[in-house]
Amino acid sequence: MKIQPHIQFMVRRILLVLFVILFIAAGVWWSMRPKPIPVIFKTVDRGMVDATVVNTRAGTVEACLRTRLSSIAGGRIEYLGVKEGDRVKKGQLLMRLWNEDQKAQQYLAETQRASSLQRVNEQCVTAANAEREARRQALLRAKGYVSIAKEDAARTEADARKSACASARADVTQADARVNVTRTEQQRTVLVAPFDGTVAKIVGELGEYSTPSPPGVQTPPAIDLIDDSCLYVKAPMDEVDVPKITAGLPVRVTLDALPKRPFAGHVRRVAPYVLAVEKQARTVDVEVDFDVPTKGLLVGYSADVEIVLQQHNDVLRVPTTAIMEGGKVLVRAQGSDKLEVRQLKTGLANWQYTEVIDGLKLGEQVVTSLEREGVKVGARVAADVANNTADTTDDAGTKPTASTAAKPAAK
Repeated sequence: MKIQPHIQFMVRRILLVLFVILFIAAGVWWSMRPKPIPVIFKTVDRGMVDATVVNTRAGTVEACLRTRLSSIAGGRIEYLGVKEGDRVKKGQLLMRLWNEDQKAQQYLAETQRASSLQRVNEQCVTAANAEREARRQALLRAKGYVSIAKEDAARTEADARKSACASARADVTQADARVNVTRTEQQRTVLVAPFDGTVAKIVGELGEYSTPSPPGVQTPPAIDLIDDSCLYVKAPMDEVDVPKITAGLPVRVTLDALPKRPFAGHVRRVAPYVLAVEKQARTVDVEVDFDVPTKGLLVGYSADVEIVLQQHNDVLRVPTTAIMEGGKVLVRAQGSDKLEVRQLKTGLANWQYTEVIDGLKLGEQVVTSLEREGVKVGARVAADVANNTADTTDDAGTKPTASTAAKPAAK
């Protein structure tokens, strides 16, 4: 049966309209479909991973030698020979209080000592003469020229003069002791540098009154002296981590003042007691020595220490920020722009990297921007070009500061 031309024309128009509708619908669907979520990818690579523990609160750079000097006695500052920041030598006089009364006592003691020495000369010369006279009388008595009574009298006189001489010498010794007492008393009013160092702080000015610290009352020291040629770091560690820490373990030290200059060190000492400054955050102080002598660091710098407990080299690793609860990661599906989940078996972990024992292969890409909205299994994603920069940290990674760090993912 032959179709009429007008019918054929109507069919073509209907097909054309349907095609146009389908084309418009496809365009609307394409324009309204969800756009890929921009995410940050990191490539699974090989490298070093170590297990570490960090301080709970900021540590402090300390000087190996530091003394806060205060005079034993109070008084007016008569001499101040240094300024804050001055370098001083061991034995150098730093401060002296007014002590004219003690100097007068010393002068009096010295004059008494000189008088005692004169009496020694007098008494001992007389004693020597009396001894010679006693021996002469003994010779005369032996020849019968003098009586026994005269010989005895001469001997008694010689012994008495000898005792007087010894007594005069004892007076000199006593006078020497009195002079030493006055000199010692004057030491109560002076401050002398016990070692080479730098004056960090001075409390008081010339002419002001300096007060010693009474028992149980904390008052500022007159002079704070530090030896910055030897420095170490003291940092509080969580009591839970302390059983793993032993002397000699390697440490990475970072300073807030020099964030791009990490320092290598080792544990010198672990305190034998727990500090309960905060009842719910008990800590133990750990002291860390620098492996290389440090120059230019200031005492009091805030510091963070990362103690390396264990280390694995050339292992498969993934950024710790990519691991979700339960040890899972989101991976770009092979040949697709969608995300799939992987269950990992992990090993050592730190703030930067986690060792992957099973669940990922070298070169696969995992998502580290898990906090972004819509990032989940099955989501269409695209690389966030602006933030997918090359990882420039060192092989072990750099730890966040103690105040901002989060615990590594659980194994």
